[in-house]
Amino acid sequence: MNKIFFFVVTVILICLLNSCGQTNSTVPAKVERDTTINLVNAYSELFFDSLHLENYLKKNKWHDSLKKAIRNFYNERNFQYAWFNNEGFTEQAFHFQNLLNEYISYSGDSSVYNPFVKNLLDSTENAANPLVLPDSVRFVAEVNMSSSFLRYSRRAYQGNIPLHQRDLNWFIPRKRINPVALLDSFIKTADRKDIHEPVNEQYQLLKQHLLRYYKMQRLGNFPIIAKPVKSYRLGDTTASISSLKKRLIAAGDYTSQDTTPFFSTELLSSVKKFQQRYGLEQDGVVGGNTLRYLNEPIDKRIKQILVNMERMRWIPEQPKGDFILVNIPQFRLTVFENGKPAFGMKIIVGTSQHKTVIFTGSLKFVVFSPYWNVPPGILKNEVLPAIRRSSSYLERNHMEWHGNTVRQKPGPWNALGLVKFLFPNSYNIYLHDTPTKGLFEQEKRTFSHGCIRIEQPQKMAEWVLRKQPSWTKERIVAAMNAGNELFVNVNDPVPVFVGYFTAWVDNQGQINFRDDVYGHDKKLAAHLFTE
Repeated sequence: MNKIFFFVVTVILICLLNSCGQTNSTVPAKVERDTTINLVNAYSELFFDSLHLENYLKKNKWHDSLKKAIRNFYNERNFQYAWFNNEGFTEQAFHFQNLLNEYISYSGDSSVYNPFVKNLLDSTENAANPLVLPDSVRFVAEVNMSSSFLRYSRRAYQGNIPLHQRDLNWFIPRKRINPVALLDSFIKTADRKDIHEPVNEQYQLLKQHLLRYYKMQRLGNFPIIAKPVKSYRLGDTTASISSLKKRLIAAGDYTSQDTTPFFSTELLSSVKKFQQRYGLEQDGVVGGNTLRYLNEPIDKRIKQILVNMERMRWIPEQPKGDFILVNIPQFRLTVFENGKPAFGMKIIVGTSQHKTVIFTGSLKFVVFSPYWNVPPGILKNEVLPAIRRSSSYLERNHMEWHGNTVRQKPGPWNALGLVKFLFPNSYNIYLHDTPTKGLFEQEKRTFSHGCIRIEQPQKMAEWVLRKQPSWTKERIVAAMNAGNELFVNVNDPVPVFVGYFTAWVDNQGQINFRDDVYGHDKKLAAHLFTE
């Protein structure tokens, strides 16, 4: 029986190892062999010949970066086995296989799957007596376990999307890890049952909701809610309200067992909860976008969660100090103090033609009573044609020529409002006040030319300058209304992250969804999912 098994897995192995393990990662620097490791101080009693490894790597088509990572890993351990000892597979091998199985099951990413290793581990674990592996099979299994871990760590911790970040308008530096160091740490720790990938708290929270949505998908019971003549609201009685209740039960927003066709106060609260999670006006009325979101298929939300989990792999862990987070699809800015949300405000972002760029910077200057220097594109396409149509255009709009360009004078009419906040960047994006306050009442706030208009500029100025005692509230208000431009250096610059997340988990543990306003989800999903 064992001979047949080893023959089968060897055939599978020959087929597999010529194709798997492709990666476009950067080639790691070479690590010298650690000859101080020997049988006395080694982790495992088993060693293999370095020439054996070199010959094996030359025969397959793994990417150079993966081959060098494997060489480095075994150089650091003087070519002792990592996944085997004299009794067979180590506990770490089974722990890793469980971790890998879990990752594949929820992510749908089968690129890290290795049938040879899985079959061998399953046969060993299920055998009544430990299987004694021939040296050749043990060696191949050893190297493939390591290559699987290295590929898994890159995929699960960093993502591996072939689409260039620039194509996704994503300019936050991608997180980098050392897969070899991670593998070494995994091997050195006897019990790895507590390990999980990858990344940050939001990733883990999204993962929990993803598993819940998978369960919802299996259970079904998502009746379509018929479109009403106008809307469904408190006090209505109709058969469709039973469908509404069942739909909200499945989503987790309605906890009552009452599925009668009556729109109760309890249902009203549940509808408002649903609207809050989707960024809608919380009026408790079911119609328009509320009804549209309720009727969307569960598969769409599962893919949306997976797309945002992929993005979470790209970013570093959340900073522990103070920072500002802008989430474009949420149309919201959140201020964090010591890593915790302190307050937030509505924002207005760029239109689909003038997308706000996803990047990070450092807020270094507050500019009170700013001039607005009209950007070249707006000057050419909007201002100059207006001047040609009316000679009084500049005067009426409080503008003036400044060299070869046009600028708008400080004041309540100014397009930047009474204050702006600079975090110098090559995209010419910053935070600023606005005279058009009414736009903050819109649900979808994509009205700017790319910069970010904020709802509460005075509050932001007070927070940014809070560590500079001379800048009292009264002085800030005076500077905003002085009509004379004034630059103020921020003594303790604040990190600013401009991100793009259409699914996230809030402080109450509720999952939130927003529309893909720039189409970034759609572009990323095309590389994540194949029909």
